[in-house]
Amino acid sequence: MEQLRSKIKRVAPTVGSVLITGENGTGKELVAHRIHSLSQRFKMPFVAVNCAAIPEELIESELFGHEKGSFTGATQQRRGKFDLANEGTLFLDEIGDMSLRTQAKILRVLQDQKYERVGGQTTLTSDVRIVAATNKDLKAEMLRGHFREDLFYRLNVLPFHMVPLREHLEDVESLAEFFLGEASRAYARQVRSLSEEALRVLRTYSWPGNVRELKNIIDRTIILTHDAHEGTPIAAAEILEHLSTTATRVPDSQSQSKGLREAREEFEKTYIGRVLSEHDGNISKSATALGIERSHLHKKIKSYGLMPGGPADSTGETKERGV
Repeated sequence: MEQLRSKIKRVAPTVGSVLITGENGTGKELVAHRIHSLSQRFKMPFVAVNCAAIPEELIESELFGHEKGSFTGATQQRRGKFDLANEGTLFLDEIGDMSLRTQAKILRVLQDQKYERVGGQTTLTSDVRIVAATNKDLKAEMLRGHFREDLFYRLNVLPFHMVPLREHLEDVESLAEFFLGEASRAYARQVRSLSEEALRVLRTYSWPGNVRELKNIIDRTIILTHDAHEGTPIAAAEILEHLSTTATRVPDSQSQSKGLREAREEFEKTYIGRVLSEHDGNISKSATALGIERSHLHKKIKSYGLMPGGPADSTGETKERGV
């Protein structure tokens, strides 16, 4: 994250086009906003366009505007995004989904800073900085003939690749604490800390939804906090509960074919087994670490077939070993 912030500071004051790549949820639009806010254009508009969400027949009108009567339904002149973003930043999100025809028109604007509205004859100019983003491999798309090579090199002057969260788990704690503060202020809740076991869950999870999924889990935890829990550290059990409703997939090839419930249960089984092992099979200590009742942990152990049978510990409860 420090490397990312440093690169943004170096790139933002320049005028070069930026291409941000990475999986969904890694924070590509946040980087685009930050580049704009630190640039010399920060007082001018930041205009975002989701290229994947606009039908092919409308995207040219959306980008370049149209003249009155240029097509059915065009009852008045409309300014396009290039016009609205003039002297500012235009963020082209999911540019990998743009058609070849529209790519050609974008290329012309980047080369000449000139364009015409749909149905118009007047050539307009636009001074915009382009920041584009995609979750696709554009080099692979070029080989398939789905993305123009000349446009790629026009966009890829200043490349950013957003690393998936599972590859920089050391940042999970600082990100989670940041989101905790944001959520607490947004929803007028008392700021809660994360217990060490809750942090361990966050560091263990693979984060298929990346930073966006982490933010969703923190938001949900803060919103659904009962009054009785206000001010107390967030327990591992609360995080595990919300993972079951936030997770969409797990990254390894074995788990991709599993359903949501099976994936969540597999993670929970592995995590509980690890906590039990760390506490030498002591049920009371493991239940406390997990933030759940001892009886609930017994049920989980039985359900998942963890550590069957074992000697009794000094407290008299069954000390189950051998995960």
